[in-house]
Amino acid sequence: MPEGDTVWQTARRLHAALAGQPLTRFDLRVPRFATADLTGRTVLDVTPRGKHLLARIEGGLTLHSHLRMDGSWKVYASGERWLGGPAHQIRAVLGTAESTAVGYRLPVLELLRTSDEERVVGHLGPDLLGPDWDPATALRNLLADPARSIGEALLDQRNLAGVGNIFKSETCFLVRATPWLPIGELPSPERLVRAAKKLLEANRERPGGSRRLYVYGRAGRPCPRCGAPIRVADQDERPVYWCPVCQSGPTS
Repeated sequence: MPEGDTVWQTARRLHAALAGQPLTRFDLRVPRFATADLTGRTVLDVTPRGKHLLARIEGGLTLHSHLRMDGSWKVYASGERWLGGPAHQIRAVLGTAESTAVGYRLPVLELLRTSDEERVVGHLGPDLLGPDWDPATALRNLLADPARSIGEALLDQRNLAGVGNIFKSETCFLVRATPWLPIGELPSPERLVRAAKKLLEANRERPGGSRRLYVYGRAGRPCPRCGAPIRVADQDERPVYWCPVCQSGPTS
């Protein structure tokens, strides 16, 4: 599932391609909204909210999408061949005179009133990369259940929005705790919030696929801090990576 930095990058690309321009094509290939036609209306902005994308369109409407595991948005120049996947995987096409944004394999795609956005994103905690970021609220949310593991608490988007499985492992590495440690046992837990913020901000400007990672995906390779082999196991059916020497706490 894409992390907050990837969604932020996607929103920036879509905003640059669409915002301020009237739509010359609007095609939603999902049964519920297949007849919707917003051709001629201007795209006002494209905003990320945690792992959600909100494309606001003239007339008080918002196109809400979520990438989940393998959804994506691709932007093509006018006349450029679409190479993001076969035609049957296309769920949305938004075109302007110069660019076309194509949404592939989008599991969540809906058109709603902009005034109703809270219905789809109102449950989210403070967005690590958003203007609403509030570290005190994020920390309070995380500590509301002190017996919960750090890994589970970080992935709960109601606590803070934007951390996925990759940055769960990376954040735990930075605070020197295993993902299974109860969050209430972490010394100076505010470090967790600062580390997550630091990681997403550092990676949002990096080109896709070029994240600078410490432990994720590095099983068996030396820890960049102490040289011990990185280990991997499952937590809630997702792989988690950690250093058995640098990070303290339970390992299951």
